[in-house]
Amino acid sequence: MKLPTLSLALVLLAGPAVAASGLEDALQTLKDAVEKKDPALVKKLVADVYPQATQAAAEPAPKDDDEKTAWTNRVEFAKSVQEYTEYALYAVAIQSPAATQVDLISTLEQQTPKSKYLNQAYGSYLVALDKTGASAKVLPTAEKGLANFPENEDLLRVLADSALAKNPDRALALANRLTAAYNKHSKPEGMAAADWDRKKSEGLGRGYWIAGVVYGAKGQYLNCDKSLRAAMPLIQGNAAMAGPALFFLGMANYNLGKMTLSKAKILEAAKFSEQSAAIPSAYTEQARHNALVMKDEASKMR
Repeated sequence: MKLPTLSLALVLLAGPAVAASGLEDALQTLKDAVEKKDPALVKKLVADVYPQATQAAAEPAPKDDDEKTAWTNRVEFAKSVQEYTEYALYAVAIQSPAATQVDLISTLEQQTPKSKYLNQAYGSYLVALDKTGASAKVLPTAEKGLANFPENEDLLRVLADSALAKNPDRALALANRLTAAYNKHSKPEGMAAADWDRKKSEGLGRGYWIAGVVYGAKGQYLNCDKSLRAAMPLIQGNAAMAGPALFFLGMANYNLGKMTLSKAKILEAAKFSEQSAAIPSAYTEQARHNALVMKDEASKMR
């Protein structure tokens, strides 16, 4: 994965006051540590540099207008250093083993819980937590992150999956937010187009599928049909998802066909049910029975 670049052009505007504070030198040392991919040193330097930058960024505005340009440059530079500390933790974390990822990203989470780099890191962070035996922290971490990043696809997907069995109404709401987020967002900087397309297709497929099966179980057949038709091209080859999807497509179209007296819809429902019956799942036998009933009813219609 190609890392996004972070411009620090404001360094050139910092002026002698910032240089005297040592912040410029500290920044360069941190940049060198990032270049070396030294996680321990990066973490140590960030702990030193971030408080300095925060203090410098909070410098009160001078009363003298002649001093305001220099003050603005100092404050903007300090803010750029703050952002670079966030980038440093993120950039080294995502190139490191799982345990190091957890250490650095949790540090970023504590330091700057609304950092744009944390938003980008959450997917890797949740996987790393699971890999390091901290799976119990995955859902609480996702809930905490979602409060700051309500459109984060990785967080929405994990929480929607988790809610499906015990809280289908919440799963439905999260799934709809997930598909809306994917349809709204463009490829993140630094991610290959093919990787983004794959992730987006998988995420949309999962989101539409969750929404569709919940709508189906709730008897909201029009929404069920719409969601699962959107899901089907994206879940091809996934029998665990296709079986239930086809079952609920059968149920939805059967009921819509009865409401509209549409023989074509009931026959389509029978086809979906037969396809579901051909896939081993908890719905296989019921789908087979449904297909027979649907065909029988269709045969009596004009």
